[in-house]
Parts: sequence; C-alpha cells; structure tokens
Amino acid sequence: MSIYTANEIHLINRPSGLPSHSDVEQVQRELEPPASGQVLIRNLYMSVDPYMRGRMRENAVYAQAYQLNKPMYGGAIGEVIESNSDRVKAGDIVLNQGAWRDRLVADDSNVTVLQPFDNDRLSLYLGALGMPGLTAYVGLQKFGEPKAGETVFVSAASGAVGAIVCQIAKQLGCRVVGSVGSDKKAEWLITHCGVDATINYKTCGQLTKALAEAAPEGIDVYFENVGGEHLQAALNVMNPFGRVAACGMISAYNDAQPSPGPNNLMLIVGKKIRITGFIVSDHADMQPQFMSDMVGWIEAG
Repeated sequence: MSIYTANEIHLINRPSGLPSHSDVEQVQRELEPPASGQVLIRNLYMSVDPYMRGRMRENAVYAQAYQLNKPMYGGAIGEVIESNSDRVKAGDIVLNQGAWRDRLVADDSNVTVLQPFDNDRLSLYLGALGMPGLTAYVGLQKFGEPKAGETVFVSAASGAVGAIVCQIAKQLGCRVVGSVGSDKKAEWLITHCGVDATINYKTCGQLTKALAEAAPEGIDVYFENVGGEHLQAALNVMNPFGRVAACGMISAYNDAQPSPGPNNLMLIVGKKIRITGFIVSDHADMQPQFMSDMVGWIEAG
C-alpha cells in the first residue's frame, strides 16, 4: 500500500471577534493505510459554512465545538483512492465530513457514495443538493409555509442558503425581496435568481423604510439569516399571521459581546406572528422529497 501525507487545517486559538490566520495553522501528517472497513479519500471540494464560526467557540450553540490543535471538519466531496471496504470501492465519489484537509482515512459507514446526475458539477452536493439546499428547503417549506402570491423576505439573500431560498420561493409562485450587502450582489440576485426586489442594507438608510418600499403590501414570510436590524425591520413590515423561519443570525457570529436585540418584539403578539427556529439535521425525513424536487428544478433550469 502507498504512503500518503495529508495537509490539515487545525484550530489553534478560539477567535475573539473576526477570525484571523493566527487562529489556525496548516499541519502535515502521514496517514495510516485504511484498515478493514475503511477508505482513503482525496478531497476535491469542501464547503465553508457560517455555522463553522460557532464551532470555533468553546461553548458552541448547537453543534459540537472544534477541538484545539485538531483538524476542523465539515462537508466535503472526495474520490476514494484506496479502499479496504466491501461497500465502497476505489474511484467512488463520496460525501464525507472531513473538510479542511486534502486527504483522510474514514470508516465506510461515515461516507455516502454519490451517484452524480451531473459529473461536471459535483460541488452541487455541497450546495443546492447538499446541506445548504436542504436547509433552505426545510426552513421555507416546513416553517415558512409560503403560498403562491405571498411575499417572502430573505436576509443574506446571496449566500449559499439565502440564494436557494429565493429560487425555491419563486418556484412556488411567491414575490421575493432579498437583502444583500452590495449592488453587485443585488444585480446577481435579480439576473440569476429572478428576485423581484432587492435592498442593499449598507446603503439603503433606514432598513424598515427600505423594506416597506420594496414590499408595499407587507411581507408574509421572513427567512431569517442575519438577526438584529433585519429582524426588527421584518417584524415592522410583516403582515398579520406572518411566519419567520429562523435559520441563523450571522450579524452576531463575530461579536465578542451579545448585541442588543430588536425593541419591537411586542409586534409578535399583536400581529400573531409565528417564529420558529430550526436545525436542518433534525429534518432528515425531508431528504428524499427535497432531492426529488431540487433535482427536478435544476434539470428544468
């Protein structure tokens, strides 16, 4: 058997505020050959996701914290280059949780063999067909419950999850308003995702006013990725019986101290608004329908 060296990214400090290069280091180490029931993987793609910032904290919110002086991990797609498994063979393309390294040895029970419908776009399985896509699908469909003709507001709308939320909402016949941080992102949302209106929150001035102008009939669903001022604006403009699917609040991920929350929470009572937080890993039962719908949408263009 061949001897392989892996390059790994280790977390060496827990960041305070914005992470920097000094919080991580590249470590090279020799890998043991795969034992019985194991495979050696050469990673081709990895996904860098906002939830990883939370795992850098000592007290992670919902996912296990990364250990110091150990490799970080997350979703990755790789090719099996050596196998000691009856289930997974050399040459298979697999989804694994060994991101932040170029090679790894993994138990065959911890990888998923992919049957790609598009070999030229394997990275789809880390995006629209992966965790970000399922997150968008679960949050919007199960907790947003959008109906054709309703208005859906999406924060961080050009991100991996937000952009998919926008496109699913359009497939369901909704009017979509997306909030982004640059005019270039706004143009991309309109041109490539079919969004009806956009807000550049960095230049729009008062966010509630900008949202009310973009959604003159109010909003019915808010897909929450940001928190803070965005949640406050959404509650101000939301129609009675509106729904909020709370996926994340990235505006606070790098805060050393908690930021002040919205001061209009009584609107939840007066407008009878439903706010539901969710973690995508709790909803694996929706995976088959998600894959069926998403592959169909992608193939339809």
